Amino acid sequence: MKLQQLRYIVEVLNNNLNVSATAESLFTSQPGISKQVRMLEDELGIQIFGRSGKHLTHVTAPGNEVINIATEILSKVEAIKAVAREHTQPDEGKLRISTTHTQARYALPEVIKGFMKKYSKVSLQMSQGTPAQISDAAGKGDADFAIATESLHLYNDLVMLPCYHWNRSIIVRPDHPLAKKQGITIEDLAKYSLVTYVFGFTGRSELDTAFNSVGVEPKIAFTATDADVIKTYVRLGVGVGVIATMAIDPRIDSDLVTIDASHLFNSSTTKIGFRRGTFLRGYMFDFIERFAPHLNRDLVTKAVLLKNNAEIDEMFANIKLPVR
Repeated sequence: MKLQQLRYIVEVLNNNLNVSATAESLFTSQPGISKQVRMLEDELGIQIFGRSGKHLTHVTAPGNEVINIATEILSKVEAIKAVAREHTQPDEGKLRISTTHTQARYALPEVIKGFMKKYSKVSLQMSQGTPAQISDAAGKGDADFAIATESLHLYNDLVMLPCYHWNRSIIVRPDHPLAKKQGITIEDLAKYSLVTYVFGFTGRSELDTAFNSVGVEPKIAFTATDADVIKTYVRLGVGVGVIATMAIDPRIDSDLVTIDASHLFNSSTTKIGFRRGTFLRGYMFDFIERFAPHLNRDLVTKAVLLKNNAEIDEMFANIKLPVR
């Protein structure tokens, strides 16, 4: 059994059982991968993949167990390499972050600016995506950190640490009836078309929960993944905007009326996560603390030792998180 064979079966699964795509991603040949997978199956005496002719169709039950263990082994191998680099090149390496547009645009710029100034030899890569894409990237090891708010059940296999709470604001044009209204209610909002986030993005579920709690159906006129796009369509008069408060810039958005909506919607919690078994480099601990100052090295290390995210949430229950 070779590490190369383990890497092949894991990557075949990551590429949806497409051996050609796997070969391309690993810069090797399709026949070479197929041969090594067969050799591993022969050695183990089981089929890892089901087949129909030359095509892989599914992962077998024993194959699924083998791939899970192989993933852990490969993760440990990467951890060993990371340990070595931490001692030989403590301020060099890479950091890959997967997150949503709102986090990338509004929560992270100052954090990244300070981080890059200190760690000029660390290559920083950021990708934006849906919650499913973010969790998938972190789960496969294509991202070191996942930063997300919505659909946190997708991240059960990661260590997820709470960073901060945030809420929403309503934005309207100055000539809109809500611009001068006091004590806005969900029923008031229900009278107008809304411009807000796509379901599954940036705490959208809390908006739906608030409307459902009073038995009112929201009139969603337009949805987007980008707060700047939402603002554009509010300016065009498409509807009333409901966005993360952190996405409002008093200077740039001075042409819009901003109304605090924290009394209408439950707050959301943004979390940062990484794969279990990850060896966190010194600069990774530093990044986490820059993003969430309460997450110092000792606290993160304690959280990593817990069994699951439910225990982590319990650990943080009595820790007051910042609000943005």
